[in-house]
Amino acid sequence: MNDLPTQGSHLHLIAVCGVGMASLAGLLQSRGYRVTGSDQNIYPPMSDYLAGIGIDVLPGFRAEHLSSRPDLVIVGNAVSRDNPEAQAVLGQKIPYISFPQALGRFLIGARSSLVVAGTHGKTTTTALAAWALARAGFDPGFFVGGVPLNFSSGWRVGAGDYVVIEGDEYDTAFFDKGPKFLHYRPRHVILTGIEFDHADIYRDLAHVKSAFRRLMEIIPPDGSLVLCGDDPAARESSAAARCPQITYGTGGDADWSARDLQYDEGRTFFVPCYRGKPEGAVEIAVIGKHNVMNGLAVYAVGRQIGISHQALAEGFRTFSGVKRRQEVRGCERGVLVIDDFAHHPTAVRETIEAIRAAYRGRRLWAVFEPRSNTSKRNIFENEFARSLALADRVVVAEVYQPEKVPAGERLSIDNVVREINDAGADHRALAIEKAQDIAIYVAQNARPGDVVLVMSNGGFDAVQEKILRALAG
Repeated sequence: MNDLPTQGSHLHLIAVCGVGMASLAGLLQSRGYRVTGSDQNIYPPMSDYLAGIGIDVLPGFRAEHLSSRPDLVIVGNAVSRDNPEAQAVLGQKIPYISFPQALGRFLIGARSSLVVAGTHGKTTTTALAAWALARAGFDPGFFVGGVPLNFSSGWRVGAGDYVVIEGDEYDTAFFDKGPKFLHYRPRHVILTGIEFDHADIYRDLAHVKSAFRRLMEIIPPDGSLVLCGDDPAARESSAAARCPQITYGTGGDADWSARDLQYDEGRTFFVPCYRGKPEGAVEIAVIGKHNVMNGLAVYAVGRQIGISHQALAEGFRTFSGVKRRQEVRGCERGVLVIDDFAHHPTAVRETIEAIRAAYRGRRLWAVFEPRSNTSKRNIFENEFARSLALADRVVVAEVYQPEKVPAGERLSIDNVVREINDAGADHRALAIEKAQDIAIYVAQNARPGDVVLVMSNGGFDAVQEKILRALAG
């Protein structure tokens, strides 16, 4: 199926309430298609978003949802082969594609795709790149796995020649176990770094690197690869690329480096330098050295495609960030509550270090939920303990849906807490299962000036709001 369905065609999305699928539904509707969807977990905020734009969501997964025989079905990667609607699609021979295929077909098309890939930093980097291109007059399309605060949603079709897209290495669908980013027709790629993650689908780091090498191989010779030169796995995987390579990082051999880093009230200032030559200072409303590197990657690719320093500096200066990435959720009784998506030990460490640098002298709480398929497993048990121990007070919630991980492979919250406490002051870390109990404990023990950093890659039962209400009460 190479041609797009005609406008007005009926497109149905199985598992429409995921963040990416709901955004895709909105994008497709904006392009003139009649869109429906189904899901068994219909709840805010995505249910509110879909209702607000007038997309019907059918409850549950049922073969009769396909009785009208849609012109095309888009299958989310959470959908298994034995899903009743997937079975109906296969049995009735209804045309179907995956979510990544749909982005390649309906959003990217023949345009130049800028794919942001890597284990960490994809969402912020993608959002910054999209905003920098937009401010420079490129009118890009984009699709990002979060909500950029400069835009009203995580997607835009755009009328320009570029599409900026977050390139996920997770698998595509039950009928395509390859990584999503292989469907995004990359011309330019940012590679932020590679670590072992997604333990439910990758065996080890070598397996992860093999997926990224496949991405490198499909960048055309007239494209470009901007990669973090500090990351050995990224350097190793980049050997498969046949296009020009530009490195960024802290090492002296990097093409692009950052000098004169300064942090002030949630903003960061640095000077991008090309092979030692400074190009003038930029400022951006993000914190942490990892975000400096993300910004440097965007700056490098921007210069590669012809954007001036002045235009990039303006884009950086006006960038507002992304929801749930170091997002300040509120302040009660002098206690600041910050929300972040960190769920890998490296991201947890970098986020804690960034928040501590930005709020010097204030006691820092880390409230963590092991929710991702990697964090629920014991493979990073010691690494999580070391990362969380960088905070002054630590609260670890119960493992989310523990039954989905065999007991012998499951993260032990008790082991994590014990290791933290053995390394420092007694009772600085503890396990509290439920969000409401966490909120009560924090409210009872926090003091004015404290910063409470909440980290989870899911809803965490709205613990951020529960903490603020408990503090206010």
